[in-house]
Amino acid sequence: MDKTAKLEKYRQILQQVTEMHAKMPAEPDDVESFAVCDPVNDQYLLLDVGWEGEERAHYVVFHLRLKDGKALIEQDGIEYGIAQDLIEAGIPEEDIVIAFGDKTLQPLRERIAA
Repeated sequence: MDKTAKLEKYRQILQQVTEMHAKMPAEPDDVESFAVCDPVNDQYLLLDVGWEGEERAHYVVFHLRLKDGKALIEQDGIEYGIAQDLIEAGIPEEDIVIAFGDKTLQPLRERIAA
C-alpha cells in the first residue's frame, strides 16, 4: 500500500473509531459525547460535554492524530485503551504510538513490553 492510500485508510479508521465511541451512551445521562474529526489537520477527539450534578462537564476523553504515517494517541481516557479499537479496525501495532506519559514517543509494542 502506498503512503497516500495508507494515510487515507488511517484517516477513515480514526474517524470511524471516534464516531463509534460518540454513539455510545455517556455517563451520567446529562453528558453527551461528541466526535470531533478534522481530516485536513489529522486530529480526532472524543469530547464529553454536559452536567454532572451541579458541575459542568467538559472532557477530552481521547485525542488521536496522524503524524509521519503513524497513529499517535495523545490522550486516552478509555478504560481498556483506545489502541485496542485501532488494532481491531486495522492499524498494525507498529503504526500506533503512545504520545503521553513520558517525553519519549514509543510505539505501542515497546510501551507494552516496558
